[in-house]
Amino acid sequence: MTTVADAPVADRAATGRRRNRWFAQVGWRHLVGVLAVAFSLFPILFVLSAALNPLGTLSSTELVPTGASFENFSNLFQKTAFGHWFLNSLLIAGTASFVSIFLSALAAYAFSRMRFAGRRVGLLTLLLIQMFPQFLAIVAIFLIFTTVTDLWPALGFNTPWGLFLLYMGGALGVNTWLMKGFFDTLPLELDESATMDGATHAQVFFRIMLPLVAPILAVTALLSFIGTINEFMIANVFLTNTESKTLAVGMFGLVAGERNNNFGMFAAGTLLTAVPTVLVFQLLQRYIVSGLTAGAVKG
Repeated sequence: MTTVADAPVADRAATGRRRNRWFAQVGWRHLVGVLAVAFSLFPILFVLSAALNPLGTLSSTELVPTGASFENFSNLFQKTAFGHWFLNSLLIAGTASFVSIFLSALAAYAFSRMRFAGRRVGLLTLLLIQMFPQFLAIVAIFLIFTTVTDLWPALGFNTPWGLFLLYMGGALGVNTWLMKGFFDTLPLELDESATMDGATHAQVFFRIMLPLVAPILAVTALLSFIGTINEFMIANVFLTNTESKTLAVGMFGLVAGERNNNFGMFAAGTLLTAVPTVLVFQLLQRYIVSGLTAGAVKG
C-alpha cells in the first residue's frame, strides 16, 4: 500500500522513466542534430572571423574575433585581380552549365524515346568514360591547345572560351543518365498524341518535354555549375595570366606561397565566392528535391 509520503518518490520515478523514454525515442536525435550543426558551423565561423580579422594572418585568427574590419575585402580587390577572377568564373561556369545541360537533355531524349543501332553501346560508353577523370588526358589536351593557340589565339590558352570548349568535351555523362531516367518516367502517350497532332520531334522536345522535366534540369544545372566553378586542376594548367584566372586558380595563388600573410584576404574571397552558388541554389530550390528523387524511379 502506497502512503502519502511515498507519492513524491513515485512521481519522480515516473517522471524519470518518461524522460528516459523520450530521450531514447526522440531526444538523441536532437542531440545528434545539435552536434551536426555545431560541426558544420565551426569552419564557417572560423572563415568569417578570419575575413574580419584586421591583421589578416592565419596565426592571429581566432574563432571569436577580437576586432572587426573590412580591410581584407578592400585589399582583395585592390591588391589582386579578384574582380576579373569572379567575372571569369561566372562567365565560364554559367555558359558551360547551360550548354552542358542543353546537350545532355538532347542526348537523354534521344536515348529515352528513340530506338536505334548502338543505343545501348552508347549509354554504356558514356558511363565507362565517366570512370576516367578528364585530367588523365591533360598532356594530350595541352599539346592540342598549344597548336590551337598558335592558329586561333581567341580559343587558346588564357581565354575563357578556350576553357569553355575544353569543359564541353566532358559535357555528356552523368547528367545524361540522370535526365534519361527522368524522361523514362514520362508516359509515351504524350509523344504519340503530339505526333498525331502533327508535331515534330523538335516541337515535342521543346514544347512538351522540357517543361515537364524542369526539376531534373534544375538539379543537373546546379551540380554542373558547382562542379565547373570549383574546378581547379585543368584550369590551373590552362590559365596562367593573372587576369584570365578563375576563382579556384586565383584563390589558390593567394595561399600557395605566403599562406599566413594572405589568409585574411583568402577568407574574404571564399565568402564572396560562395555567393553565386547560394543564389543559384535559392533560385532552383523548389525543383531540387523532386528532381533528385524522380530521376531514379525508372532506369
